[in-house]
Amino acid sequence: MEPDADIAVEAESSVDRVHQALRDMAMDYRFKPGDRINEGALAKLLGVSRTPVREALNRLSVEGFLTFRAGRGFFCRELDPQEIFQLFELRSVIECGGVLLMAKHVKAEQLELLVDFLDETGPEAGDRSVEQLVALDEHFHEQLIALTNNMEMVKTLAHINRRIRFVRWIHMETSDRLTTQNEHRLVLAALKNGDPARAIEILSRHIQRRHEEILSAIREGYSRIYVPGPTI
Repeated sequence: MEPDADIAVEAESSVDRVHQALRDMAMDYRFKPGDRINEGALAKLLGVSRTPVREALNRLSVEGFLTFRAGRGFFCRELDPQEIFQLFELRSVIECGGVLLMAKHVKAEQLELLVDFLDETGPEAGDRSVEQLVALDEHFHEQLIALTNNMEMVKTLAHINRRIRFVRWIHMETSDRLTTQNEHRLVLAALKNGDPARAIEILSRHIQRRHEEILSAIREGYSRIYVPGPTI
């Protein structure tokens, strides 16, 4: 590899690392909603120059984790109830549409692998953290949609999950995991029985959240975000 190519690869790798670190910070609102992002402070914190920080912030703006205001810079996204509700709606459309696609070719042994996953992780929360429980739930749904063999749908669902993760962390604390896991099993059973309409009915009900639930989670989210502590 030529020296210039080596430099380009190293620069891209640096941007990727910074992007992942800042995306994690944006996902759990270590930046406060509406606050301007201090690029210099972030570069110092991450031990890099401003160049990869700026590139990462641009990516996050395109992905919907931050907003950019011309002449003013980057800002943390607001916790917008309508935006969150629309993301839940989009998630439902993708997953329910995915059921129709996979129903044409999915094999019983593929569904059994997901049943095994549910058996291994169990309906009980045990000593798992809320973050771990949400990660398990995301894994199930993303593996289910992967049965469509449509990787664009998988990538889109993963992106939606990242954008709603903060709200889901809060909602998970009060949700009934036993009911959730049972609904997962019912979806798989309907698919095994060749009844995609039933699977879609269960999945749609499973995903959809009423405005009141979202508002409650966002109110709780704001109270946690603004607990006194160090910020950037």
